[in-house]
Amino acid sequence: MKKINPLELFLWTVRRNEKDVVNMYDSLSGLMRAATEGDMLNFGYWDGNANSPFLAQKNLAEIFGKVAQLAPNQRIVDVGCGFCSPAILWYEQYTPIEIMCIDINYEQLRDPNTADNHKDGKINFVNATARILPFEDESVDRVLALESAQHFKPLEEFILESFRILKKGGMLAMAIPVVQRPTSIIKLGILAMTWSSEHYSIDFVKSTIIQKGFDIVSMQRIGSNVYEPMTEYYVKNRDTLKPKILKQYPSYVEKILFNSLHKMKETSENKIIDYLLLVCEK
Repeated sequence: MKKINPLELFLWTVRRNEKDVVNMYDSLSGLMRAATEGDMLNFGYWDGNANSPFLAQKNLAEIFGKVAQLAPNQRIVDVGCGFCSPAILWYEQYTPIEIMCIDINYEQLRDPNTADNHKDGKINFVNATARILPFEDESVDRVLALESAQHFKPLEEFILESFRILKKGGMLAMAIPVVQRPTSIIKLGILAMTWSSEHYSIDFVKSTIIQKGFDIVSMQRIGSNVYEPMTEYYVKNRDTLKPKILKQYPSYVEKILFNSLHKMKETSENKIIDYLLLVCEK
């Protein structure tokens, strides 16, 4: 039974440094795995073809690959890859392709499920920070951050590193939870404590990308297809999902999750938070 120390939760929320992010995922990735029965660790894109967490997560990864214009014979860097499940999907869809999976969390990279997904040496695992990407200048075709860049601090360093390693005409793609504009703890409510990432605003993300030399190719706001249906699914299926979570976590963790999801739905409907699919070109 995993227990979440309230002091650790407070420190994750206040400091949000790289060590805190690692500790948070070590503690809570099992929660998402239990609720979704998958390893993709994203909120998912929910539509008529994706009516369960796993299908919604797979749907988001597929949509993300399309908007990033992935194609065979590209060299791709997936930053904040987690257990590498989206990378496996892209490998299968676009092979022959070379994917470098980057994550600061060594335990996720060495997870047995991650190792089992290694494909003929074409997917390589690198334990590194998003602030210092271990690649030569102008050596890759795509830099991807699927629901991970909200943890990169400062974001500017990741953007600069992406610009440095991308070839001319290469693309940086991000799927990132954001706030519509700088907001208050009062408006975020419980999310101010449980949404343990940087609350970057849309304008900040856009201006940072442009200032660092990128051209924005496309930007989609998809929050209404993320937070609201995700919450509705959990509420509808709570009686089934709750026992799976309680096998690993105490009941108060599930209650916090339940209340946080309700707040996500409310703040999404009130246009306080959103979710961006953003693609930019060097």
